[in-house]
Amino acid sequence: MENKYSLKTQSDINQILCNLEVWKKKFSFEISYYYEGWAISLTEKNIYPRLIVIFSYYKEENYFIKSFEIHYDEDQKEFYKELYESNNLDSIIDLIKEINEIIYGKDLINSISKKYNDMKNK
Repeated sequence: MENKYSLKTQSDINQILCNLEVWKKKFSFEISYYYEGWAISLTEKNIYPRLIVIFSYYKEENYFIKSFEIHYDEDQKEFYKELYESNNLDSIIDLIKEINEIIYGKDLINSISKKYNDMKNK
């Protein structure tokens, strides 16, 4: 069974982090390991931050990405609003391409377009 110590897992994570290195001034990175897989979280260092989460199962060869807006309530507790989701990316090349598009605002544009279309259809 693959786990967080496997060569494949560590190689994938290192390859992704190397490709994301150019964003280290704009995002903080955190690696988390779970029973079924691993995740890399990118938290934007901004007044209106986003959270981008990359996830992969140990048993599978594909990747998943979700993007969230981070909000705070009156008690300064964080809550998240999902902006965008991309499933079943087959390669690290596809993953990096998708992450770059999200960082440049693909998630925000899709969220605004969806809200606009929802209002237009009412």
